[in-house]
Amino acid sequence: MKFNVPGMTCGHCVATITKAVKAVDPAAEVKADLAGKTVTVETSLPPAAVAKTLHEAGYPNSNL
Repeated sequence: MKFNVPGMTCGHCVATITKAVKAVDPAAEVKADLAGKTVTVETSLPPAAVAKTLHEAGYPNSNL
């Protein structure tokens, strides 16, 4: 699943997002595209749960 994360601007943002997702699913694969401001997550969690996790980490987003 892919999310648009307009507030993601640097490597620290990517690390924070990755840590937040892995806290709820340690097996998740997280790939960030800083230039495109998108995050792709491979997980068994539903998209709404991942979106909520990103939001709670301080990164409002929309599912693409």
